[in-house]
Amino acid sequence: MKPRVGHIQFLNCLPLYHGLVTSNGLLGMKLIKGTPTELNEMLIEGNLDVSPISAMEYGRHSEELYLLPNLTVSSDNKVKSILLISKVPPYELNGKKVALANTSATSQVLVQIILKEKYNVSPKYFSCPPDLPQMFLEAEAALLIGDDALRALHNPQGFHIFDLGNEWKELTGYKMVYAVWCARKEFARKKPRLLKEVYDTLQTSMEYSLKNIDEISLAASKWEVFTADFLRDYFLSLNFNFDDDYQAGLNHFFEKAKEHGFLKKTPKLDFVEV
Repeated sequence: MKPRVGHIQFLNCLPLYHGLVTSNGLLGMKLIKGTPTELNEMLIEGNLDVSPISAMEYGRHSEELYLLPNLTVSSDNKVKSILLISKVPPYELNGKKVALANTSATSQVLVQIILKEKYNVSPKYFSCPPDLPQMFLEAEAALLIGDDALRALHNPQGFHIFDLGNEWKELTGYKMVYAVWCARKEFARKKPRLLKEVYDTLQTSMEYSLKNIDEISLAASKWEVFTADFLRDYFLSLNFNFDDDYQAGLNHFFEKAKEHGFLKKTPKLDFVEV
């Protein structure tokens, strides 16, 4: 069987996957699309071999997974697609309802850490689908991620908008890792050659896409509400590698998550040999 590889259906992963089409890399894998939450579950349950996964879910299931080197969705400051959108300033959210999009585990934890530590508030959180009008029927503020967040940023409608990448950087001074690429340890041990092929294909795709970001932005703008310039700026605000600074940022996030009760222990960053 071909390796089963997850693909996040958000624009933030387009630069990584665009090159798979141009290089015919899809011929060597079975690509399965989904939201971060859906892919998290599929990888953990053994229905995927390799996939992007919310950094938080790696933290919760690190015993079962290897990290792939040099592959993340990260930012150093603004990320633009992970936003807290609020009717009121954040320091007025104490005791108020905040709706959390149910499509990402990392962002749900991140916003709670930021609101507690930076603004000293303890809202009442609930998880729900990412539909801003529906969220605002009950909540004073809402967490949106991915394309939903980009659309809200594109049309702010007078709300208070907080970029969680920027908020994390101001709070901690660290870079932030939102998603990582992982392989199930069982798959890595049984089929190391196939894992290397998948990894090499993803790396080639990423390198191609980053060299051709103008072309990709223009192509994506034809089926999105965003201009090519907006998309180019967005893609360039993201980071896709996993150097020491980003590893330090992820470790700090895990420490904060444990401190706030979201993790039982701080996981080790366990990279596979490829």
